[in-house]
Amino acid sequence: MNQFPWLTVIGALPAVGALVLWLLPASVAGRAKQIALGFSLVTLLLTVLAALQYNASSTERFQLVEQHPWIPQFGVSYALGVDGIALVLILMSVILVPICLLAAWRDLPADQVGREPHYFALMLSLETFMVGVFAATDVFLFYVFFEAMLIPVYFLIGQFGGARRQYAAMKFLLFSLAGGLIMLAAVIALYTQGPGGADGFLVSKLTGLAMPESTERLIFLGFFLAFAVKAPMVPVHTWLPDAATESRPATATLLVGVLDKVGTYGMIRFCLELFPGASQWATPVVIVLAVVSIIYGALLAIGQTDIMRLIAFTSISHFGFIVLGIFAVTTTSWAGSSLYMLNHGFSTAGLFLFAGMLISRRGSKRIPDFGGWQRIVPGLAGIWLVAGLSSLALPGLGSFISEFLVLAGTFQRYQVLTVIATTGIILAALYILLMYQRMMTGPKPESAVGTPDLSLREKWVAIPLIALFLVLGFYPKPVLDVINPTVKTILTSVNISDPAPAAGTAEGSSK
Repeated sequence: MNQFPWLTVIGALPAVGALVLWLLPASVAGRAKQIALGFSLVTLLLTVLAALQYNASSTERFQLVEQHPWIPQFGVSYALGVDGIALVLILMSVILVPICLLAAWRDLPADQVGREPHYFALMLSLETFMVGVFAATDVFLFYVFFEAMLIPVYFLIGQFGGARRQYAAMKFLLFSLAGGLIMLAAVIALYTQGPGGADGFLVSKLTGLAMPESTERLIFLGFFLAFAVKAPMVPVHTWLPDAATESRPATATLLVGVLDKVGTYGMIRFCLELFPGASQWATPVVIVLAVVSIIYGALLAIGQTDIMRLIAFTSISHFGFIVLGIFAVTTTSWAGSSLYMLNHGFSTAGLFLFAGMLISRRGSKRIPDFGGWQRIVPGLAGIWLVAGLSSLALPGLGSFISEFLVLAGTFQRYQVLTVIATTGIILAALYILLMYQRMMTGPKPESAVGTPDLSLREKWVAIPLIALFLVLGFYPKPVLDVINPTVKTILTSVNISDPAPAAGTAEGSSK
């Protein structure tokens, strides 16, 4: 408890930056971008330093722990800590924020340039809540951060989005609030089943509770529905295509690349860990819904003519893979799902941010309005192709090993559903390659001649993302070494083991 409060400082620094931007005098408002980027880079540096303090071989459930009474009368503590999965997701968040800020350098139209301090302040505020939600080890504190994330995202979409921004922002808010209210009831019900006391909302106090079967199932459903909305899973996914389409590319990246991971992270942290019995009871339905999400999202992506909407539907398919791996509940599938969350965040960032570069040049989001652009902007076409190949899980790029681990781990329990889910890989190749063909190949559009290729700033956006695709594709071991001990610890705590290999079972029965 006497160690340096790494997680508090990492979470508070972007909030300080946001406050500075909100109070920035009009005379220096033009420096808002530089100030926001500076705060995000310092946050990234501190997070890397904190990550170096993490010991993957430690037997402690959480590290970098902080715990202080907050509202002891209601059992609420200010409690932070990370395990391997949370640490990886926090690192992903703080890496993506400066990349998004750099990509959003000229995001706002001329009539909104004076509002840049507010725009960048909202993004820094969102970073604070993202760090908090992954670091919280008190269930009520987690819920506070879970709901607080809605505020900056609502204004980022509603104030700075596209033509239908108010509709998209309200739809996002209503879906999220509905899930959050159900979750609040479940949080309170869970507390009543625990030991209570001044720190009764701590995850450690609420793990392994003995409660009536019907009660456990109802509380599980409260948590799961909120996470399914956030994830987003079919059939509660319909807010995502509208929100992503009407958002600025940087907002869409943080929304889909980071915020939606809170749903799948919550399934591991709370649904599986706090309610193992109810999770096993719900698994058949959840697994089927995950497979439906994979196929449904991919099929709808193929038919889209709006670039941003297409990317949103691809994410519904990808989240289906993540949920499939989580509820298959094997060591391999959980490692794959955890790594998938990281890789999806980076590949989605590439798609959204590179799409934004194309849209700003063409002045349109419609795929049919492109064609032959590889001859106009070959550098941008190249990074667009790499991001697409990462999304479809080409071997050698990060998403491949994640998808492989999910399917290999799921096959240990659900062979038929795994085979069906594998068709999502074929569909992914279709929607990515068809999109690239329609946009980039064909005769040179004479009206676009003279369009500039990648600028230096845009290269600085692309370089770290493509480097991450390659590093995580060829050498994911350091990340898996952090994730795997946490996976094994959680599965052991809920008394779940991997299925025995078929050959081993046959040999054992013959004896």
